[in-house]
Amino acid sequence: MKQVSYISLSVLAVAIVACERSSEADAQLNTHVVAASDSAISFSDTVRKLAEKIDAQLGDQIVVPMPKDAGGGYTHEQHKRNAKTIYEAGKLYEFTGDDRYAKHVEKLLLAYADMYPSLDLHPAKKEQSPGRLFWQNLNESWWLVYTIQGYDSVKETLSADAREKIENDLLREVSKFLSQGSPETFNKIHNHGTWATAAVGMTGYVIGDNDLVEQALLGLDKSGDYGFLKQLDELFSPDGYYNEGPYYQRYALMPFVLFGQAIEQNEPEREIFNYRDGILIKAIYATIQQNYGGLFFPINDAIKDKDIATVELQYGVAIAYDLTGDPGLLAVAKAQGQVVPTKGGKKLADAISRGKAEPFAYTPMRLRDGALGDQGALDILRASTDPNDLTVVAKNTSQGLGHGHFDKLGLLVYDAGHEIIRDYGAARFVNVEAKFGGHYLPENNSFAKQTIAHNALVVDETSHFNGSTNEGNQYAPELGAFFTSDSLQATTAAITTVYDDVELRRTVAMIKDAAFAKPVIVDVVEGLSDSQHQYDLPFYYNGQLVETNFDIEADPTSRRPLGGENGYQHLWHVGESGVVNDMAQITWLLDRKFYSVTSSVPENTKVIVAEIGANDPNFNLRREPAFIFRTQSDEGVSFASVIEPHGEYNPTVEYTVNSHSTVKSVDHYKSDSASVVMIESKAGQKVGLGIGRGSDDTIEHSVMVDGEAFVWTGPYKIFHSQNHFDGGK
Repeated sequence: MKQVSYISLSVLAVAIVACERSSEADAQLNTHVVAASDSAISFSDTVRKLAEKIDAQLGDQIVVPMPKDAGGGYTHEQHKRNAKTIYEAGKLYEFTGDDRYAKHVEKLLLAYADMYPSLDLHPAKKEQSPGRLFWQNLNESWWLVYTIQGYDSVKETLSADAREKIENDLLREVSKFLSQGSPETFNKIHNHGTWATAAVGMTGYVIGDNDLVEQALLGLDKSGDYGFLKQLDELFSPDGYYNEGPYYQRYALMPFVLFGQAIEQNEPEREIFNYRDGILIKAIYATIQQNYGGLFFPINDAIKDKDIATVELQYGVAIAYDLTGDPGLLAVAKAQGQVVPTKGGKKLADAISRGKAEPFAYTPMRLRDGALGDQGALDILRASTDPNDLTVVAKNTSQGLGHGHFDKLGLLVYDAGHEIIRDYGAARFVNVEAKFGGHYLPENNSFAKQTIAHNALVVDETSHFNGSTNEGNQYAPELGAFFTSDSLQATTAAITTVYDDVELRRTVAMIKDAAFAKPVIVDVVEGLSDSQHQYDLPFYYNGQLVETNFDIEADPTSRRPLGGENGYQHLWHVGESGVVNDMAQITWLLDRKFYSVTSSVPENTKVIVAEIGANDPNFNLRREPAFIFRTQSDEGVSFASVIEPHGEYNPTVEYTVNSHSTVKSVDHYKSDSASVVMIESKAGQKVGLGIGRGSDDTIEHSVMVDGEAFVWTGPYKIFHSQNHFDGGK
């Protein structure tokens, strides 16, 4: 195999970290991302800021401390800073030819070459796959990905002795540790394995070691059963969805695209960007689609303030635009607010300055899960191409490996730049040493992963798959039809393996109809069983409760946990109520808009008002409210809800418009193979949604509604009020 030095400005993606954003800016929902879309993007400014950062360090003493601290601690952060400096100073040498930058890189690399061979495992080693410089070897892989690029930039300036020492005592040592020394990670089909193979493979190209490259591509035994190519085969679905969810898709994207770039430059005959029908480009687009208002959907183990300005996606956008010329990607780059200082980044900036950007096509879509696309899907419904418009996420995916949560057929709703019905995400403060050393908190397992922490149906206060990841990884939902039209978007999924004798089924639809000022969401949740069970359906709402159609008996002076395990121990019982005429209506206010959930519920349902935070002595959990529909049944249950944005509250000029829900009633009519959800507005208009089992467009369905047959063909049918509502005939 021909070896080519891996030198390219296009790998300078990580240098954008020079413009690190403050934690305060990160905490803002998406305003910094959206506002940036109106700002000019200057390629030269990115390079200038990078030079300012590195120039300020040139006179400093080289600090390479002995490893001691876990994530977030001093030594951990110093080694991260050093890797970035090696990388960034190396790239500045490429830009400027200034020997000061090359000398600074040389000093850092030689200091590490002096220290690394004598290192044992890290003293604060993590419970799985510890590193030597860092508490886990994932960080070691990350460090090498940065460092090898910096070395590649300056190696021609080094003496033969310096190159030999750096390559033998540092780069080969780290590569050997990450590969042969950590086979459980290197051969793992997982984002940790991706970082390891990318680091070792990129190093192999730079130092001319074909054996390292082949191990990275094909696994330690070079069989092809492991390694980077196998990760491309198994970690992405045919639609580019990454099975751990968007948070980890974003994180894994960097090693995938950086190593992909190295492969393309050194072995173009592999045509890596055409591999598996262009899966790397599909993955970039899928990552973009999985955001709302700039923030990634926080499903599974996700930190909720991670946004599309992340450096991994900046690099992905630059690569994708270079390959496709898609003007919609220019809008994404504008929203990111900056471009990577690469040839691709310059191409982006130049095209933006010439006014070539067009809106990115945010569209309703089904992103299939699983290597073959047969392990469920993430279904996204969008009211428009506006990334801040009403959006629904139906989580009908597979378990998602160890980072997956137990929330089969879960739901998220967004509107006007906010989470409306929200997911908790992960219980973790990344690199905040005071919070459990930056680890996932104990409450991540005891609450955040449990089913009751999500907007998903819980049976007998027991989490899906009894909280077993191994069990959950064996099963995925069965998908029904995914449908989109101008007036209706809908998706259905079901699963029979979550509980022994209960089938879960959920249909989520977005309807545009003249009866409502804005689109509404229909949500039908069913638990099908012939046995006696308790059913809980939570909705974690975001805002201030303002109105219900029932009287809540509150707990004003004392509270008790809702249960003893499976996440219930972390919920306070705040109050409860019965339901009037089997219909519950709850309205809350969020940022000048009102939202209502109107639900047809089973007989004897009660509403529990809850709040996160019980049994939390270290105050690790956010205090977020929820209402929970609870009922007992020996013949299964169905909850049919309409989620409705409405009205406006303006505290500045002191007016309120349409603060009450416009929904008068919701009724759910069923036959053996289909059902109809009937919505009546307070103005007397009616809208119906027909839901048929299966996805066959030729099957005819019929449901009796107040003595009249509603008949349609195919999985879904909307009966519009403006069509002089006639029962669908």
